[in-house]
Amino acid sequence: MKKTAFLDSAYKVLSIEAEAITRQIDQLDHTFEQACQSILDCEGRVVVTGMGKSGHIASKIAATLASTGTPAFFVHPGEASHGDLGMITPKDLVLAISNSGETSEVLSILPIIKRMGVGLIGLASVPSSTLANLSDVYINIPVEHEACPMNLAPTASTTATLAVGDALAIAVLNARDFDESDFARSHPGGSLGRRLLLYVEDIMRKGDEVPLVKETALLSDALVEMSSKGLGMTGIIDTNNNLLGIYTDGDLRRTLADRISIDTPISKVMTAKPVTAKPTILAAELIRLMKEKSISGVMVVDDSGVVGALNMQDLLRAGVL
Repeated sequence: MKKTAFLDSAYKVLSIEAEAITRQIDQLDHTFEQACQSILDCEGRVVVTGMGKSGHIASKIAATLASTGTPAFFVHPGEASHGDLGMITPKDLVLAISNSGETSEVLSILPIIKRMGVGLIGLASVPSSTLANLSDVYINIPVEHEACPMNLAPTASTTATLAVGDALAIAVLNARDFDESDFARSHPGGSLGRRLLLYVEDIMRKGDEVPLVKETALLSDALVEMSSKGLGMTGIIDTNNNLLGIYTDGDLRRTLADRISIDTPISKVMTAKPVTAKPTILAAELIRLMKEKSISGVMVVDDSGVVGALNMQDLLRAGVL
């Protein structure tokens, strides 16, 4: 098979699937709104179910709902008939997916769900199907043909269903006023979560790890402190722990260039009134400030004076960068 044939096949598949998604735009009507409202009104969880390829799509939709503010999980319809129906409570809402609307494993659990009084949203491509007739809210997802040349392998139909599931999740997200901080709480292990949940006080160096010398110290004392603490800087404080200045690796290079003696008082060569950070600001906000000021480290201060210090390496290790 020639490479051009591979590309031709790919172009055709993508075109068919793109057309299948685009077609759903014209299909959206009040039933979509009803489905969104049902999800918003649900006092329990949204239980998403489907068999085969539809099951994989159902699992992804459940994951998307859960990560965007709607408690949701996937239940395999085959397993549901053998005990997993116990996971569903009367306050839940079931979202069932079947391209034909006649998937036996899905249909077999619907009577029990209905007897429990659980609401049912159905997604299928046949409005006259059993699933459509049993659903409290039915969303029609018509697809003329699959991308598979034999029109057998679920391709365009699953892509369109996934897109409609995403549309449901995001429409409900917007209705909930779900924002970045909410998203971060659902993704504490991800980079977004770390950027939005980590504060400077969570990652700063504290106590004896903070490089500090008194204003009466010599440059030689500051160099020893910088070397032992490994932050590439030291703060200079008064007797009340108030930050008077900072001395950094950059200052050291300038000091060497000017041939200044290491017996010089540190107060003579320090940078006075340096950029500082509050312990209560987001680490992501500190990154923006450090980039704006072109600095690689800061002292952290509050009303009691110096309480910490950190540099870009600390932010990198914390996964904020």
